[in-house]
Parts: sequence; structure tokens; C-alpha cells
Amino acid sequence: MELKKILTAVLVTLVFQSGTSQDLNSFFGQADSFFSTYVKNGRVNYKEIKSNPDALNALLDQAQKLSVDKSDVKNFQAFWINGYNLAVIKGIVDNYPIKSPLDKGGFFDKITYNIGGKNITLNDIENKMLRANFPKEARFHFVLVCAGLGCPPIIPNAYMPNTLEAQLQKQTELSLNNADFVRIKGKKVLLSQIFEWYSVDFKQDGKSFIDFVNQYRKEKLDSGARVAFYPYDWNLNEIK
Repeated sequence: MELKKILTAVLVTLVFQSGTSQDLNSFFGQADSFFSTYVKNGRVNYKEIKSNPDALNALLDQAQKLSVDKSDVKNFQAFWINGYNLAVIKGIVDNYPIKSPLDKGGFFDKITYNIGGKNITLNDIENKMLRANFPKEARFHFVLVCAGLGCPPIIPNAYMPNTLEAQLQKQTELSLNNADFVRIKGKKVLLSQIFEWYSVDFKQDGKSFIDFVNQYRKEKLDSGARVAFYPYDWNLNEIK
């Protein structure tokens, strides 16, 4: 009898895991379709989504019912990165037309979204779900898109667990080799305020900002260059 109970429990667990895996794969696939439909050249067609929000709302309904354990690293990271980017779009669409996410009070730290069974803010997704659980992964900052033009551009794809490493690497390299993102002015290097706000992420293990950037640049920066930060552009990353 005891063996039968154990086998039954194992079977139930396997069925549950299989169902969860299928639901998660469905979420990633539909998110990929959504981003490819409404994102182009790093900008989002908020106006069109506003006129027909069904696909976005369905995705967030799916995300509400999913739960991914942080030990399942790639699925967990991909789920919350997509969740963040979808929630940002939802926040803009709910308040559209709007010129900047900062025009809505509490956009990042007060408004909550039900994702992964949690009522959670955008700041909490970034800081508690991703940065706190994976403190060595600074590349998150190049894939989490805050709806401002100062952010690294949003891509027309979902982040997928099986391609996540390549996607993180590619987006980080694209940003740090972009002359508009890393600005060289004589012997001074101007970096996005992302580096200033999250300096602890970029200066781990005794690295300087220049050390971090040079890991991803084709043309290396002078290690003795003076670093400053240019103002963040909070204008909306919308397709007009």
C-alpha cells in the first residue's frame, strides 16, 4: 500500500509538471507572437494595442496562473523578463495616450500586476525576482525595457529559456557597442544613468565601469577614461 501511495504521488507530480511545462511553453510562444506583432525597431505600437488589448490581456491572464521555481533558472529568468516587459506595456496602454511612464504616478513602485500568482510592482520584478535572486547577472539591465527611449531597445521577440543566454549576450553587446548608448567625448566616456543607478551590479569583483563595458565592446575603451553619466531620456518608446 505504501508503495502504491508513493507511485501515485510521483505520477501526480509528473502530470502537474508536464501541464505546467506545456502552459509555460504556450506563454512563451504567445508572448513571442505578441512582441513580433506590436514591436518594430525598438518601439511599441501602443496605439494599436490600446484599440485591441485582447492579446495583451490574455497573456497577462496566462502569466497570472503560472508559477516557476527559481531553481529552474532559465525558465524563471525568461518568464520574469517577459513578464516585466509585458507589464510595462500594460501600464502604458492603461494610461495611453501618455508621453512618458513618469507621467503616471507610481508607475514603477505603486501599480501592481498579478504575475506568477503575485501582486507585484515593476520595481519588485526587477529588484526582488531578478536582481536579488541572480546578483551576478548585470545583463538584465539590457533586456528589461521601461518604456523610455533611454532604455536599451525592446526586441520583437520573447525571451526564451533555450535562447536566453544568447539573447542576453546579444542585447548587451548591441547596447555597449552603440555610439548613442556609450558616448565617447575625447578622454571622457558618457554612460547611461542605468550604470549610475545600479552601480553595484556593474562594479562587482573590483571591476570599474570601463572594465564591465569593455567585456562586450569590439573597440575597447581607454581604461583611464573619465566616466560621467548623460541624462536619461524618459520620452515614450512608441511607434508614431
